[in-house]
Amino acid sequence: MATHRPLYVAIATMTLTMASAAMAADYPSRPITLVVPFAAGGPTDVVARSLGAELGKELKQPIVVENRTGAGGTVAAAHVANAQPDGYTYLIHHNGMATAPALYSSLKYDPLKSFEYVGEVVDVPMTLLARKDFPPNNMAEFIEYAKANADKINLANAGPGAVSQLCGSLLQQALGLKFTTIPYQGTGPAMTALLGSQVDVLCDQTTQTIPHIQAGNVKFYGVTTKDRISKLPDAPTLNEQGLKDFDVKVWHGIYAPKGTPAQDVAVFNNALKTALNSPAFKQKMADLGAEIVSEERQTPESLQNWVQSEINKWTPVLKAEGINVN
Repeated sequence: MATHRPLYVAIATMTLTMASAAMAADYPSRPITLVVPFAAGGPTDVVARSLGAELGKELKQPIVVENRTGAGGTVAAAHVANAQPDGYTYLIHHNGMATAPALYSSLKYDPLKSFEYVGEVVDVPMTLLARKDFPPNNMAEFIEYAKANADKINLANAGPGAVSQLCGSLLQQALGLKFTTIPYQGTGPAMTALLGSQVDVLCDQTTQTIPHIQAGNVKFYGVTTKDRISKLPDAPTLNEQGLKDFDVKVWHGIYAPKGTPAQDVAVFNNALKTALNSPAFKQKMADLGAEIVSEERQTPESLQNWVQSEINKWTPVLKAEGINVN
């Protein structure tokens, strides 16, 4: 019998391989849940639902968008980190994935160890705005005015850890100044306060600001990304206007629970790449001022490297501001 053992091993290996291939071919066989850490109707939710529609076509299964709000996105992230790693639960999250370690001392997950990375999705540029009757008319005047009146400037944001807060913190550090910071419960109320001249300055993403910029409801000083954006091609960046290497944007990535089968992640990633290239999704994102990431960034490796680099970038900024939620 011993002389036939290699044959038995070969047959067993072949059987396992064929079984694995069959299982991969059957995936997915039921609806997939895409968890969103923020409220329905918000920017991340809009991206998720638009993307989910295209992913569903590719995967031939419904994508169920589930909103799990709370604690700056950490509730949803913890839920997915502890979900069954069967390929049927995914998370779409923005910058909060990288800022949470600095903001929360008792996280129930590790952004670098608790997930399988799938790929990046879209970037949403930020813009620097002021109330319509704010004295400075351009960025040069803003810098001059801020240096003379820093203690009189009110800077709104959407709360600790929000990208608007990160942008404001980086702005103050770049200028070497300290403004009076006023947090709101979301960018909607912050924008309402700016439009009502209750605050002076706000950093917010193009999904919300472009209509107000185009209508002339606010003063617009520039975009916060290193390069100009297609939706506002004539608008200079803050980097161009003296704030060297200033680069803030809302970025989105997709994650699965640690231990999700590699073949399932690969299937989902292939569907993601196709969905990002679909005309319907491209148009929807263009309308929002969002920019689909390059093909090189649509990979698990790219997302993992990006999260690590963003943790390295924002942890010292947040610590310097003394911001800690718990």
